[in-house]
Amino acid sequence: MPETDNLLGHFLKDRRARLDPIALGFSGRRRTPGLRREEVAQRSNISPTWYTWLEQGRGGAPSADVLNRIAGGLMLTDIEREHLFMLGLGRPPEVRYTPGEGVTPRLQRVLDAFEVSPALIKSATWDVVAWNHAAAVVLTDYGKLPSSERNILRIMFSNSKVRAAQPDWNSMARFVVAAFRADAARAGAVSEVADLVEDLCRLSPEFKVFWQDNEVRSHGDGVKRLQHPTLGAIEMDYSTFAVDARPDLSMIVYNPVSVADGDRIRTLIATHHVSAAAAS
Repeated sequence: MPETDNLLGHFLKDRRARLDPIALGFSGRRRTPGLRREEVAQRSNISPTWYTWLEQGRGGAPSADVLNRIAGGLMLTDIEREHLFMLGLGRPPEVRYTPGEGVTPRLQRVLDAFEVSPALIKSATWDVVAWNHAAAVVLTDYGKLPSSERNILRIMFSNSKVRAAQPDWNSMARFVVAAFRADAARAGAVSEVADLVEDLCRLSPEFKVFWQDNEVRSHGDGVKRLQHPTLGAIEMDYSTFAVDARPDLSMIVYNPVSVADGDRIRTLIATHHVSAAAAS
């Protein structure tokens, strides 16, 4: 069968050829590199016949459970596992939420490159894990908050200054809750946010009402209007971007709508730099 007609089999054969039998506890003389089919089946806890049929393009579509076992047996990376599912079932695997440990210096430099545009990185549970100076000046100085308090939902429903800066807080808060619900479900993090949701329901009657409404929204892009304590009324477009190879993270960039708003933010940032230099 031509390889183009059996992409799943070709991929499986290629990946087992890359594994070191000795390192995995297998011995014996081999005519070809890598593991034998029966060895992959043994590591994957499936029938050798069934695995052979998969490589040969026979036997129909495998189950998600079988593909997960094979992914483990072949020691596939997350992106390889996703590719395996696309070849075998025509869809990605179910999401398994794995929280990360912050951002790389390179990603932080991307944030810092936005001079007058507040930008931040949030997790699927809406914890703010990185931000630039513009975000600290215009939105919230996350660095002054304990790490456990750097959650967008928690800030919105417990910080009176943030609430006062939002002209239509009720509508925005309802939207944020709906978008948060969708993000957590999409990332497979529903159980991870259970404690946060329970805590906010207890602390905020408004959050409890919004959460029980069961609305879901996309946080993709839109307009954010603020009544900043120093800048006054300010308007910014925002866009949300996925972080490649980090499904647990997304980046939000707020761009001043007008040149005048951008100039005011630039002046405010410069003032903060001067004040910080004088304090040091």
